[in-house]
Amino acid sequence: MTSQGTDVRVLSASREIAAGAGTIFELIADPALQPSWDGNDNLAVAAAGQRVRGVGEVFAMTLTRTSGVRDNRVTEFEEGRLIAWLPGDAGQEPAGHLWRWELEPLDESRTLVTQTYDWTGLPPDAPAKRLERARSTTADMLQASLDRLAALAEASELHGGKIKLLRDVTPGFPGVLSPNNPRSS
Repeated sequence: MTSQGTDVRVLSASREIAAGAGTIFELIADPALQPSWDGNDNLAVAAAGQRVRGVGEVFAMTLTRTSGVRDNRVTEFEEGRLIAWLPGDAGQEPAGHLWRWELEPLDESRTLVTQTYDWTGLPPDAPAKRLERARSTTADMLQASLDRLAALAEASELHGGKIKLLRDVTPGFPGVLSPNNPRSS
């Protein structure tokens, strides 16, 4: 962890997941699937068809708390291994915080996944709400995302990698769009 003043500005969490790196990466690189495993309960929905394939791409995500839309600029990318993005208000430059996912295949069916949240680039004069949100992000929230990601990836592996089908037919799964899930509206 990196600190600046009294703030810890770089948080990481890691977990071994019993699924292949390709299955896990697909869940991360397809923004439409991200709300199904978001441990911050921050992501409401992303339009289909935004699957990330390289650095410089931008994908849009609607947030749960404000219903605001964030553009996420991809800054690092290696298919199946690494993806990172800088979020910012729609149509604006990124705010200065980064989300990074690193996947290290341990074998064909096990992968070490590390999620990092780095807000060292968020300036001290950033809007108060943005700074408050950054400060309130914890390693436990990152771990919650990893745990949800693991549950979905491991279940998908058991069902032949049918990620979207599982997401769509599992009532109550976090982020699943269904009449009984209040996050789906």
